[in-house]
Amino acid sequence: MLIQVRHHTLYSYSSPVNIGVHKLYLQPQHRPYFRVEHQKFDILPFPVGQNFRQDLAGNWYCQCWFEGDSESLEISSEWIFKLREFNPFGFILDKGFEDRGWNDPFFQFSYEENTSFLIPFLTDSEDFQFMDFLLDIKKESKGLVDFLVNLTRDIHKGWSHQVRNEENFWEPQHTFQAKTGSCRDLAFMQMQMLRDLGLATRFVSGYAFNPELEEGHELHGWIEVFLPGAGWIGLDPSLGLFTDHLHIPLAVHPEPHKTLPVQGTFSGHAESQLQARVDIKLLHKKH
Repeated sequence: MLIQVRHHTLYSYSSPVNIGVHKLYLQPQHRPYFRVEHQKFDILPFPVGQNFRQDLAGNWYCQCWFEGDSESLEISSEWIFKLREFNPFGFILDKGFEDRGWNDPFFQFSYEENTSFLIPFLTDSEDFQFMDFLLDIKKESKGLVDFLVNLTRDIHKGWSHQVRNEENFWEPQHTFQAKTGSCRDLAFMQMQMLRDLGLATRFVSGYAFNPELEEGHELHGWIEVFLPGAGWIGLDPSLGLFTDHLHIPLAVHPEPHKTLPVQGTFSGHAESQLQARVDIKLLHKKH
């Protein structure tokens, strides 16, 4: 399968500003189920310097810097990906890890190894805001994987999806009560739910191709949960499914705001306005 992704981002300023150093998390992160067949990347104004760097979470990004004043910052990228089918359920879970957490009277999971590495991916809160909701889903589930399937499905069915162009995240409790949110709001909420159970999670931003959509694509957000024996497993609550080859990540991080596609500053007395558009098109489907 070949798909084309076009991503256009425009920051407009009410008066000329000096654009500071920017980090552009618009570089697809490696996954074995896709290959880049074509890429094109344009930045206006043209940076005086740019280079690819890697952050602490392992994400590659483009660092760029500018000179002079400008009334806008425009970033355009075009990708053609060759996708190969990927089965998101093709794994064997560590049964001991599952049984300890599933049978725990407080429904809490714990990791026996790499705990220091996993600390950033776990919660530092003891509020357990969502336990009643999670325990109800546990009652109808036959094990951890079934629970994750049911939770992801129930968020998809119970919360309406909306497009928000603001570069912020609603607090999980707000999204839970509002019964609506953007893809990143729903993902952030599910991430906190799983952390309440002691499960390590990280946020993912990227592209998700929905063959049923002719338009209305957007930069997408989902999460990954770490399951011993299986590794990082992708969950997409706004689509209600485990992620497969139709999900292409741009950045992963335990802190959601650090996956935003454009990160940087400007100096000057001006207001900024963001316009963003993602178009995804199927070019060829192998029968």
